[in-house]
Amino acid sequence: MLIEKNELCNMKKLFLPIVAFVCAMALNAQNPYDKYYTDLPCAVEKVQPIVFPDYTVRLTDFGAVGDGKTDCTEAFAQALKHLKKQGGGHLIVPDGTWLTGPIKLVSNVDLHLENNATILFSPNKELYVQPSDTLRDGKKKCYALIHGSKLENVAITGHGTIDGQGFYWRPIKQKKVITQDVIAVDGNVWEEALAMGGVTRPDGNSKKWLIWYPFNLNKDLNIPNIAADPITQEKMRPHLVNITDSKNVLIENVKLINSPKFHLVPTRVQNLIIDGVYVRCPHWAQNGDAMDPGNVQVALIVNCNISCGDDGICMKGGVGEKGVAAGPQRDFVIRYDTVYHAHGGFVIGSEFSGGMQRLVVQDCYFDGTDIGCRFKSAPGRGGWCEDIYCQNLIMKNMVNSAILISSGYADKGAGVSATDADDKSAFFPDWSNMIFRNITCVGSKQAVDIQGLKGKPVRDILFDNVMIIGNRGGIKMEWAKNIKFVNCNINPKPMPIEDYKKIENVTYNGQDPDAVE
Repeated sequence: MLIEKNELCNMKKLFLPIVAFVCAMALNAQNPYDKYYTDLPCAVEKVQPIVFPDYTVRLTDFGAVGDGKTDCTEAFAQALKHLKKQGGGHLIVPDGTWLTGPIKLVSNVDLHLENNATILFSPNKELYVQPSDTLRDGKKKCYALIHGSKLENVAITGHGTIDGQGFYWRPIKQKKVITQDVIAVDGNVWEEALAMGGVTRPDGNSKKWLIWYPFNLNKDLNIPNIAADPITQEKMRPHLVNITDSKNVLIENVKLINSPKFHLVPTRVQNLIIDGVYVRCPHWAQNGDAMDPGNVQVALIVNCNISCGDDGICMKGGVGEKGVAAGPQRDFVIRYDTVYHAHGGFVIGSEFSGGMQRLVVQDCYFDGTDIGCRFKSAPGRGGWCEDIYCQNLIMKNMVNSAILISSGYADKGAGVSATDADDKSAFFPDWSNMIFRNITCVGSKQAVDIQGLKGKPVRDILFDNVMIIGNRGGIKMEWAKNIKFVNCNINPKPMPIEDYKKIENVTYNGQDPDAVE
């Protein structure tokens, strides 16, 4: 008896979820990520492996041409639509260069890039502007280059490259790119930008330096403006990968380069795995953060290699009531990661009103970052901490501080000034309950810098077996309480706490800073 084609399809749709479930049960019995949860300082909920249906299509099946010139936007859309209809599977992006506009991900699909595959995003900004009927506040916005919301089981894998061509989006600060080290690596960036057209504006209050904006570019580039002025357009810069309100997200082995803004922004995600990801953009790239997970619950970031224009691995937790409603960023393990140039190797803030709970940063290497461990917030941005561990870290060549904890982050975009606070104030940062253990730093401008607020001192912090040598400055503190340095070697002085005021119960290797001259 012959079975009709539609009957076969129906049987397939019923069968595939069963197969996925059986596979998931088998993997859960031996979780391949268990090895990252050994020797941790606290109990942390583990991530679970993500399984996809055993069904595969290739981008070329949908008419795509990988010559770097042919627009493949529709091919990506049709391939993902087809996979969604089939119940999910793997979309293979073959070797080649695939020019495209925005890609909207779907559930149960693995976007897999072969080793020599490059997804090259078009510099035509008009392709990314969201339709007006999708906007809640009426303000023009752009889709992230790769985006998705309310998804379950989604992945970007493979050893290929995703290139955001951020040069056509980012403003460039003249003072950052005219140095000899930039010219030696990247050429004369400033002159290259001016040759594209664009407009310049003063850099803040400076009469010496300018900022270049990719606005009113030369007509032969065929890149129209998407706003009435350069500042408004700059605020519309999209992230490279942004996945929100989703469950079971895997980003594995891919290379993320040259984002218009942040590279990887998972927000309000449950069960997140980022493994072996490579992130690169020029160190002068404005807002070129590598990874900015926000209000994520149960996550793993391991084996990643980062060099970027802003923060490296940065924990976010929302602003104000919205951040609180999204819940804390919790059960997060960051291990075996390497960060070269960045404003901070590991960062919390500046906004984290939802709080941070059970975060472990362990066995990582930071070399040449502005700051090693950077904790920054301000009034109005929150938040609170519980069980934060930074341990077994090696740092070299810190431009500024090895460890910075600040409640007065001076980003005016927050809309609230860093003024004195009291205990009744809402959304003031409460830096507390953190342990820094087994940390070695060779070379820094400042060893440790702790800056709290009146009524919200930085409190209950332990530094255990921390060695910071070759630094020019020791330990600075203001508005700090219950800070203990145990078995530490910071600066060759008997008492490296050299600049302090408004502190309470602070000891260095058992000694009160006031007791040692």
